[in-house]
Amino acid sequence: MSAGWHTARTLLTAVNGTTLVGLGVAVLCGAKVRRGPGGILVAEGYRRKVPPATCFTIGSVIITRRTAEWLLHESRADLLAHESRHAGQYAVLGPLFWPAYWACSGYSWAMTGTYGTRNAFERLAGLEHGGYRVAPLRPGLRRFRRSTATESTRPSSGTPSSD
Repeated sequence: MSAGWHTARTLLTAVNGTTLVGLGVAVLCGAKVRRGPGGILVAEGYRRKVPPATCFTIGSVIITRRTAEWLLHESRADLLAHESRHAGQYAVLGPLFWPAYWACSGYSWAMTGTYGTRNAFERLAGLEHGGYRVAPLRPGLRRFRRSTATESTRPSSGTPSSD
């Protein structure tokens, strides 16, 4: 990502108030806030039970149960990029991110039994990089899935043709 986007993302999440909410959650939960790369803030040492994730993002604040060094280690560059993409989603949607994200989580749960597999926000952030497993559709829903590989491009019998 470009430095211009990082600056815009940081400004947008500050103006729309989501970073302030992220900082509030971090402070109220006893996490220590440090600067991260590209305008991201890392709040380390989150101790609440909810959400159960190792990391989650609010505005431009990535909140982690672990240390900032753990998250910023080069071996977790994909996870950091995943969480940073969520900050970009907050920049675009502001507080509307929350109901949109939860609606997508509900859809994903209904379809697969997981909150992430069919969640558009997690998919756009890089599903596997965020530690989500890919789950198949629930068994009762599989029969409704259409496959373009098996569909015919010819009209079915009894369908008027344009000949």
